[in-house]
Amino acid sequence: MDKLLEDIRNCKVCESYLELGANPIVSASSKSKIVIIGQAPGRIVHQTGIPWNDNSGDNLRNWLGVDKETFYNEDIFALMPMGFCFPGKGKSGDLPPRKECAPLWHDKLLDYMQGKRLILLIGQYAQHYYLKERRKNTLTETVKNYEVYLPQYLPLPHPSPRNNIWQAKNKWFQSEVLTTLKDQIKMVL
Repeated sequence: MDKLLEDIRNCKVCESYLELGANPIVSASSKSKIVIIGQAPGRIVHQTGIPWNDNSGDNLRNWLGVDKETFYNEDIFALMPMGFCFPGKGKSGDLPPRKECAPLWHDKLLDYMQGKRLILLIGQYAQHYYLKERRKNTLTETVKNYEVYLPQYLPLPHPSPRNNIWQAKNKWFQSEVLTTLKDQIKMVL
């Protein structure tokens, strides 16, 4: 696993497409029990090298009901985005994750994690890649039907503060999905 993580962190496959250059961000161990598959690091995460080290990460940890110490314990949580590097800024937020990363690295990483018990699919890119034809027509429908994907996957929206409006419109998310999420996390811990 150490060699694989080193190879990922040294990856330069798509560097020429990256506004700030390559800086692959990943955190995992062969003992990881919960795998969080997000979108791609943002600018702050790119600069600090710490996954989910921003407001979205604060929201995610709140959703999970865990503190930073637990969240950054690689034996508990593996943090692997769809794109390992900051993809750059687009017109209305960050660009989509690069498509090279997941096919190149995800299966290799997941194969090492023999103790994984739950995979959180955060956002449409992770859900599209992993759920394929099993996902619903919209992210909202996929998240609302989260029970269909358990016990292997639990789909979630992105925890960005920009999604507060979505959460306000979908009250069931807080009362149903986040309650189930916290219960699932407690069972694993």
